[in-house]
Amino acid sequence: MSTVTPRRFAVIGDPVAHSKSPLMHAAAYRALDLPHRYERIRATPADLPRLVQDLRSGLYDGFNVTVPHKLRILDYVDVVAPSAMAAEAANTLVRGPDGRVVAQNTDVPALASELARLAPARTNAEWAASEAIVLGTGGAAHAAVLALSSAIGVATITVRARNPALLAVEARPLVKAEPLAPSARDRTALTIIQATSAGMDGADPGEIVADAIAWNELPPNAVALDVVYAPPETPFLRAAAARGLVHANGLGMLVEQGALAFELWLGIPAPRDVMLAAIR
Repeated sequence: MSTVTPRRFAVIGDPVAHSKSPLMHAAAYRALDLPHRYERIRATPADLPRLVQDLRSGLYDGFNVTVPHKLRILDYVDVVAPSAMAAEAANTLVRGPDGRVVAQNTDVPALASELARLAPARTNAEWAASEAIVLGTGGAAHAAVLALSSAIGVATITVRARNPALLAVEARPLVKAEPLAPSARDRTALTIIQATSAGMDGADPGEIVADAIAWNELPPNAVALDVVYAPPETPFLRAAAARGLVHANGLGMLVEQGALAFELWLGIPAPRDVMLAAIR
């Protein structure tokens, strides 16, 4: 019988019914004999101040933050950690010992880890000389740009979106902003990250972003990552498969960012294999 005090965690977003985070974290708690709970909370922008106050007061012990709140949530926390400050977005909220709510970002290292897994033979020099495309301007797109620029160090990043000016980090010299449309210049892109909710259950149709890439122009050794994991196959991933590219949905990234959040909340190693097995 565990003598650990039960703690309460949740993922907040809209939509959120598709989230596999509760299954993943519940499996981790069982594996480690922990009495904690993890919930889904569908939240509108108007709900965010109340939810952060619930965390501050101890009603909850930690939140994961998903679309569309990763940018907006920074307005309500007490401390923005360097990881969230650099990404200009947060996907994890931690309640400190003093009750202050700290915004963190575990998406960036999770993205970098997943890209390395997709292209294991790519050398540091090859990454440094390569170009990448990021679709979107939300929190996941901010994390993708930071992972590519800082953690991996690619030469150039093209951000495509319906309103690319919304991406605050576009001011960085290596980032170019473009409309959501394919280009003949796609022939030089070795990494494509779909960082919007398009194609997700309950969100915009996935064809919106799939049609923004000139798939036949891409090099055969390019890799494609879709942060969406529900459904497991999206129009973006079907297009990548048709081109013969190494590709993946967001499941691996989900596990890694969730494991890092687990470790921030509890201060112990996360059972990553157990978490992945729970959501496959």
